[in-house]
Amino acid sequence: MNAQKNKTVLAISSHVARGSVGNRSVVFVLEYLGHPVWSVPTIMLPWHPGHGRSTPIRPDDEAFSRFLEELGTAPWLGEIDAVITGYFGSPAQAVAVAGLVAKVKAANPDALYLCDPVIGDDGGLYVLPETAAAVRDILLPTADLATPNRFELSWFSGRAMGDTETVIEAARTLGPQRVLVTSANADAPENIANLYLSRDETLLAEHRRIDHPVKGTGDLTASLFLSRLLNGLPPREALKETTAAVYEMFANAAARGADELMLETDARILCAPTALVSLRELSPAPA
Repeated sequence: MNAQKNKTVLAISSHVARGSVGNRSVVFVLEYLGHPVWSVPTIMLPWHPGHGRSTPIRPDDEAFSRFLEELGTAPWLGEIDAVITGYFGSPAQAVAVAGLVAKVKAANPDALYLCDPVIGDDGGLYVLPETAAAVRDILLPTADLATPNRFELSWFSGRAMGDTETVIEAARTLGPQRVLVTSANADAPENIANLYLSRDETLLAEHRRIDHPVKGTGDLTASLFLSRLLNGLPPREALKETTAAVYEMFANAAARGADELMLETDARILCAPTALVSLRELSPAPA
């Protein structure tokens, strides 16, 4: 997949010393695919907390805000074509990011904002409720595209996620005009799916479920999908390629018994996945 223009992305999320989650994953994926990246850490951790004790270093809210204010005055701000955000260490960070996103869009009205609302999973919230609420109330309303998982969509909507129709209805009230729901219901019980919705189409891409997958599905999916959209692929093709690449990389990691994604080993998959996924268009949700 060759891009006619290497579009620049501002990536704001967590940083780990070891592993392939947060901005460690996002920046690697985007730069490997040819995008210049501005990277801002919201918190630093030794490794994903799922591996055990992981003492965080959180930047002071005032210093973080000043840092972003200075980025907002950069003479190169107009070169940013997209912003992608993930994990936040405090509610104040979401406020500061919203201000920077507004400045990016003022400098480049065509810039895309993708909000990956990294607030929790089936195990519950892993940010403060106040931080999750800030993402919901401040960032999601300004996003062009959101990529929640089923738990996050349930938390934001206040609804239990049952069948696919319920997921679609909740996603359409989230705020952004385009939503990609990860870990969505699949047609077959042994499968798992990505569900994409926009004003024009509702698409379901599914693959076989992987037992005990490593962490980082959301970060990898969001960055891959963003890259393909920036490179001009229609959402249908972007969704299919993204789903195939994520499945293939996670299947490889599971087969090796790895406890993290092996992005450096499997990097070629980012460009040319070979895994087969099923994609079909669903009936639009009622207006």
